[in-house]
Amino acid sequence: EYRPNKVFPPGETLQETIDAMGMSQSELATRMNVTEKHINSIIKGKASISEDTALRLERVLGIDASFWRNLEHNYRQFLAEASERERLSQKMDLLSKFPIKSMIDRNWITSCNDSINQLQELLSYFQVATMESLDNIWMTQANFRQSPAFKSNPYAVAAWLRQGEILAEGIDWAPYVKKPLREILPELRELSTQTPDEFMPKIQKLCADCGVAVVFLAELPETRVCGVTRWIKKDKALIQLSGRYKRDDHFWFTLFHEIGHIFLHGKREVFIEEENNSTEKPKEVEADNFAAN
Repeated sequence: EYRPNKVFPPGETLQETIDAMGMSQSELATRMNVTEKHINSIIKGKASISEDTALRLERVLGIDASFWRNLEHNYRQFLAEASERERLSQKMDLLSKFPIKSMIDRNWITSCNDSINQLQELLSYFQVATMESLDNIWMTQANFRQSPAFKSNPYAVAAWLRQGEILAEGIDWAPYVKKPLREILPELRELSTQTPDEFMPKIQKLCADCGVAVVFLAELPETRVCGVTRWIKKDKALIQLSGRYKRDDHFWFTLFHEIGHIFLHGKREVFIEEENNSTEKPKEVEADNFAAN
């Protein structure tokens, strides 16, 4: 895609046009029924060409209004993009905090030769406009059980959470109802004797019918997350499981732990497990007891 290094303000083209026609700014202003000051501001790039101004230029100069609108649009877009690149250039250190290579290898994002373009790709992945929005929305939004033996990278966790949300978009799940979810608990327990190839699609189907999307997604490096529970909407919950440790007992305990959060805790609450203190938080203890029972 061609991206020019510089775009001239439409006023320069306007000045060249009236010069070629032998028309002064004052005469142009009179013919357009606007002030000379306004014409001068457009020519100097201080004022934009509005829809009304574009139509008046068409009447006076015989050049289609769309030509002036496009000049103005391209110029303002160039200024906005230049401003964004300047803003992002101050955030380059963030690229080293995200597991960019792993995200590219998994086809979550596209590889970019330009670092600023890579940051823009990252923002698009998270569906946010700025890094500040990324911090506000993604860094503290989930209930999750984390290995107490290691410290995780919150940026990697955020990337993993976002991918779970993307995968959940492909699941057709009903609005959440508490009673049906409680009724399928015995059936979920019985699935624990089956192989993953057998029980994974069954878990997804049973839970989706009760308003809970279950996503299975291998962890990213430095995430060290076992499972996550969060509410995508007020009537739709998402459980995201990494399969960490690759053990049946750990997998099933984590699944029921996350279901416990859905039953026991608020839809707007956020629980982030810190290193070595997961069993000290009352609501995590409640979820553990629910899973054990």
